[in-house]
Amino acid sequence: MDGFNTFEKQDKVLLGLNSGSDAAAAMRILRQQGFAVQTFTAEHEVTPAGLLQLLADKAAELDCAFIATGHYARIEREGEKYVLKKALDETKDQSYVLYDLTQETLARVKFPLGSLRKTEAREIAAEAGLINARKHDSQDICFVPDGDYAKIIAARTGKEPQPGPFLDLNGNVVGTHRGIIHYTVGQRRGLRMPSDGKIYVVRILPEQNAVVVGPDSALYTNECFVANMHWISGEAPAFPYRCSAKTRYRQPERPCTVYPAGQSGVRLVFDEPLRAITPGQSAVLYDGDTVLGGGIIAREESVC
Repeated sequence: MDGFNTFEKQDKVLLGLNSGSDAAAAMRILRQQGFAVQTFTAEHEVTPAGLLQLLADKAAELDCAFIATGHYARIEREGEKYVLKKALDETKDQSYVLYDLTQETLARVKFPLGSLRKTEAREIAAEAGLINARKHDSQDICFVPDGDYAKIIAARTGKEPQPGPFLDLNGNVVGTHRGIIHYTVGQRRGLRMPSDGKIYVVRILPEQNAVVVGPDSALYTNECFVANMHWISGEAPAFPYRCSAKTRYRQPERPCTVYPAGQSGVRLVFDEPLRAITPGQSAVLYDGDTVLGGGIIAREESVC
C-alpha cells in the first residue's frame, strides 16, 4: 500500500485512532497485511507532527516496530532514502501537514490509506461493520474542530487579545482592531471599520500589535522567505533549485525557484504573484508528487 511489499506477522504497529472512519479502515488494512495492531488515542487534539511524536514515544514503551495513522499520504523507498509522496486521491491528500518528517520517522511510519481513494476507505470501514463508516469528513484543521482559532489561542496562552491600531499602507492609524488573533492576511469580513472601498488585511505586525489594511492589489507578491527549512532527504539541493510550492493547505502548488536565505532558510520566487502569502503558515515544496520539505513563512530574511 505505501511502498512496502512484505511484512512479518510478528511485526507490531501502534495505530493512532480518532473518531472517523479513516483510522478504522487503516486498522483493518494493517491487520490484513499481517501486523499485530495496537491502538493509541491522544488525550487532546494535536497536530499531525504532535501525534506522530506521541505515537513514537508510546511505541518504544510497547515494543512496537512501527507506528501508523489514517493520514492520506504515501511513503516509498528510493535507493537508500525514504520519500514522502502525495496521496493517490489528491482531493484527500494530507502531505502538506507532514513535510517535517525525518528519514528516521519515515522508516517506521505507515500510512495505509495513501494508495486508496476516499470512497475505497469508506467501503473498507463499512465492510468491517463500523458505524462511522459514512461519517462526513471535517473540513477544519484537526486541532481546531470548530474553526474558532482565536478561542483556541486565548485558551492556550491564557491571555486575552488586546486592541490595537489598524494602519494603512503608509503607516497611518485608520481604526482600532479587536486583537491580532482575530485576523488573518486576506481577510475582508469582520474588520468593523469605515472605508471608501473594499479593504483587506494585508499584514499583521505582532511586535506593534498592529494590523495593516489595504486594497486587494496589495495582497499579491511573487516571493516569500521560509524559516528553518526542513529537507526530508536530509540534504539541501544545489541552489538555485526549480520546483513547486504551496503556501496554504487548500491550494494547488505553484512553480517557483528556491534560493538560500539566512542561516537555515530559503527564499521562494514564484513565476507568478500569489495572493495573501501569510507569515506563520507553512510553505511546502514539491517535485511532482514528491514532498521535498518545508518550513514556516517569515516576514523577512533576518528570521531565517
